[in-house]
Amino acid sequence: MHVLATAGHVDHGKSTLVRALTGMEPDRWAEERRRGMTIDLGFAWTELPSGETVAFVDVPGHERFVPNMLAGIGPVPAALIVVAADEGWKPQSAEHLAALAALDVRHGLLVVTRSDLADPAPATAQALAEIARTPLGPVPAVSVSGVTGAGLDDLRAALDSLVAALPAASLTEPVRLWIDRAFTVKGAGTVVTGTLGAGTLHVGDELALGDTLVRVRGLQTLGHPADTVPAVARVAVNLRGTPRDDVSRGDALLTPGRFRPTDLIDVRVHGDPAADLPATMTLHVGAAAVPVRVRPLGPDTARLRLAHPLPLRIGDRALLRDPGRHHVAGGVTVLDVLPPGLQRRGAAAARAQVLATMDGHPDLTSELSRRHLIRASALSEMGVPLPPPTPVDSLPAAQAPPVDSPPAAQAASTNSLPAAEAALITPVAGDWYVDPPYWSSLRERLPIEVTTYLKEHPLEPGMPLDALRHRLGLPDRALVSALIHPPLTMRNGRVAAVVAGAPDELVTQIKKAFDGLGPFTAPEANTLTALGLGPRQLAAAARTGLVIQLAPQVILHADAVDEAARTLATLPQPFTLSEARQSLTTSRRVAVPLLELLDRRAVTERLPDDRRRLR
Repeated sequence: MHVLATAGHVDHGKSTLVRALTGMEPDRWAEERRRGMTIDLGFAWTELPSGETVAFVDVPGHERFVPNMLAGIGPVPAALIVVAADEGWKPQSAEHLAALAALDVRHGLLVVTRSDLADPAPATAQALAEIARTPLGPVPAVSVSGVTGAGLDDLRAALDSLVAALPAASLTEPVRLWIDRAFTVKGAGTVVTGTLGAGTLHVGDELALGDTLVRVRGLQTLGHPADTVPAVARVAVNLRGTPRDDVSRGDALLTPGRFRPTDLIDVRVHGDPAADLPATMTLHVGAAAVPVRVRPLGPDTARLRLAHPLPLRIGDRALLRDPGRHHVAGGVTVLDVLPPGLQRRGAAAARAQVLATMDGHPDLTSELSRRHLIRASALSEMGVPLPPPTPVDSLPAAQAPPVDSPPAAQAASTNSLPAAEAALITPVAGDWYVDPPYWSSLRERLPIEVTTYLKEHPLEPGMPLDALRHRLGLPDRALVSALIHPPLTMRNGRVAAVVAGAPDELVTQIKKAFDGLGPFTAPEANTLTALGLGPRQLAAAARTGLVIQLAPQVILHADAVDEAARTLATLPQPFTLSEARQSLTTSRRVAVPLLELLDRRAVTERLPDDRRRLR
């Protein structure tokens, strides 16, 4: 299926044209039919000579109903621009065309109607000239009469050519269905409709609607029920147990966890200069219309504060309109859905310089160069594609900027990273992605910070992990743990160098004790005895950081606590002792004291039913 929208001045025959093409009545309301004027969105469909199905979103042409018109064309990839032969180009023709240009619609067809009333040539020439100045560029033109039927076959052939040129929709993209109608069907409950531009809907899907999750009870497209509806399609979605009052035009049904509702965005403005924009405007995106406050930043960039959050992603296209002047100021491309604050003096000017380098195409390398570190889930919500996993340490060594260098210098360093190398970046801890040069600089800083702390606190056995986290400005303890490397080690929540003075013989004995064992397998007592590792030797090994001693004759590698925490994080929370033991591939002899140690270090929390969960 393909979905097209009509556009054009009031009373130029858009609904008559759709009616003649489809045999269906697009005007849904009795008031519309009585007045002969479309007020709200209408829908109809037909099969073309090629066998392709095309659905039409018929929009109102009167200036009072421009918000309704924008709700219809917002999610649609192509448009029929309708101009009457006997009236020619009119004010709403211009405003509808400006809206299509602002939304960067690049596929269209000019239809000159009422060719039975006047020579269509003058209106065709004028309209083609106006359209050619927009992103639509040169478009085909067809003259028709909705009354006599003249030219309808030519129009159907032109529609076939138009839909054949439309780009294929991605069926694997997350669903974002902007709702343009919501109503109640007796016996079924709440039904919403919209244009599905990407992804696939299935009966039984769980989708996000605002802060709640809703279940798809049924689907219908082109008047027929369906178990699955792939994009592009007009679709009606029956929502299970969702009150009609909880849904309105401009809401969106979303794949959970794949979009970030935001009320603050940085955008590039395509149209009026940013400095000339009014302080308050209306942002139209999808089927939504939201009041916004505008803060110009650069010549063509601005910050928008939305009256309520919308599920936006980097690269989204929207439209800014001044409703007071009935003026489309231009389109906007969303550059950032998680922008930094602008509290400090000069921050707005600095932000304008950064935005000048952004093109609205989400890219992992550029996002990391600006943000330094961010979770994979946040990147996914922003629309940033993530590469397949490859260890970050396998990247060729990059020259890290000095620790005290300004962010711009660090960003420049990352921007110089070849694309092939950037594609190898993977999370360094959990789902945290980090800019490689920034990560390198942290690895260099870490031993300096630890040494400085221990000089200031000579009686302490090491620097507390949280103190080190704060000193490095990191949001997660896991990031600090991932940075620790020899000669530093972490014991009992503190970071320090391995204590000097461990005899080489002891190091060799410990190495032999663990030879061939898994990370959570303790050497047997007879093995320790045979190697000469008695109580004194084991205590020395624990004291010097060579091992962790869980019980008198139960030892593990020094990094076992951190490895255990990472392994247990993969379990459903909370978990039992048995589940932990199986996950760690160890015995009860090791699992019990290891979990008790994790409890003492506040890595895990023991619940009243003896299950545990990570803190």
